[in-house]
Amino acid sequence: MPRVAIIGAGMTGILAGIRLLQAGNRNFTIFEKADRLGGTWRENTYPGLTCDVPSHLYRYSFEPNPDWSQFQAPGAEILDYFKRVAEKFGVTQYIRYSAEVTKLRYRSPQWLLETKSGIEERFDVVLAATGFLHHPKYPDIEGRDTFAGECFHTARWNHGVSLEGKRVGIVGTGSTAVQVLAGVVDRAAHVDIFQRTAQWVWPVPNPPYSEEEKAAFRSDPTLLEKSYWKYHHYFTSTFGEAVIGNKAQLDAIESSCHEYLQSVRDPVLRGKLTPDYKVGCKRLVMSHRFYDDIQKPNVALVTESIARIEPRGVRTVDGRLHELDVIALATGFEAHAYTAPIDVRGVDAVALDSVWNQSLEAYRSMAVPGFPNLFVLGGGPHSPIGNFSVIVISEAQIDYVLKLLGHLAETGKRTIEPTREATRRFVEDVRAAMPSTVWASGCSSWYLDKQGNPIVWPWGFERFRSEMSAPRLEDYRIA
Repeated sequence: MPRVAIIGAGMTGILAGIRLLQAGNRNFTIFEKADRLGGTWRENTYPGLTCDVPSHLYRYSFEPNPDWSQFQAPGAEILDYFKRVAEKFGVTQYIRYSAEVTKLRYRSPQWLLETKSGIEERFDVVLAATGFLHHPKYPDIEGRDTFAGECFHTARWNHGVSLEGKRVGIVGTGSTAVQVLAGVVDRAAHVDIFQRTAQWVWPVPNPPYSEEEKAAFRSDPTLLEKSYWKYHHYFTSTFGEAVIGNKAQLDAIESSCHEYLQSVRDPVLRGKLTPDYKVGCKRLVMSHRFYDDIQKPNVALVTESIARIEPRGVRTVDGRLHELDVIALATGFEAHAYTAPIDVRGVDAVALDSVWNQSLEAYRSMAVPGFPNLFVLGGGPHSPIGNFSVIVISEAQIDYVLKLLGHLAETGKRTIEPTREATRRFVEDVRAAMPSTVWASGCSSWYLDKQGNPIVWPWGFERFRSEMSAPRLEDYRIA
């Protein structure tokens, strides 16, 4: 069995360990930079945190959970779920905690892996399950360090700071900001929401599951399977189709968003909350309560640009000082730092960063020419992270990689990497299909690279499933 290094003990890293164990490979190590598992759900603990995918879909296909408390689960429940699954399937014994990987050097036919503590080990295969929502993106605002109160990124939430009766500023209006507002609005004396760009909000209800419903799920496993496939079909056939150009589905979502926006009674406020781009061009915010929260008497929407942060609060360009006790930076993540800050050097010591600085490209979103036996899982360039549940994506990708490794075992070969020609064809196909998607309709978002090109998946789920079902071995260099 090849010796495998898995980088990251989040959802995808745990899944990779389970799949390797099921394939009979116990010759692997999961390197985790933190002192516990969980990935995104370990890093993010802010008030109001929930998943924007239905609970009964946001789980491993082989491990249902009858006890989700609500339609879209809170973050703490999701973290507990991954902990339980990792323990149940025996993955935890393969995790090496506080072992941050800093370097990967290709030494044919293996990879030399080095950790922050200086430990070096050789592996036949590297699976980068490093995720894309864990490197906080801090805004370039003058004076941020001068604030006399508490200021932190939402992914570094300081739970030692009481919000009771405090004046809270939230910088940003994306999904995280909307959830934070829901989590703090009834505790804070006043909340200022600093909006740079208005967001479209899809009013997805989030009702709790009753004890009777959970008991029914526990007693009848077929109900869990039906729920999984119902939400899978709904997600892929509505939102998943709308973003790639299905006009009927996009019109339906747009209509729902516009109708929800009309619940904002004040026409001036409603105008400020009305985006100037198509629904879905940016990540769609899913919330059934945002417009109720934003209209509460202790909440103010600030649309004037931030000039600087001062000791007493935030000064906007109109000269007004918004006095605050706490500032929460809901400013997102470095979503394209797929393997950063690891220094990855492939064949001829070529740096992966230098390749991706020129163009964010990968064959089938997972592999790059010149980097044999290295696979980026769960969200590489052109993966369907804007289309489907990331767990569905990761399961398909890991099964695909295991088929590649199975071919190596059958043929006695040691390495596999995509050819440059196959990668070029794939990227050209992606770019040719992109103009019909909503991401190309004209807005700025993390779905775009530095050149403004969408780097997501421009097709539907059936094509993704088809392409992940069987590798095209002719597209690879096998040695």
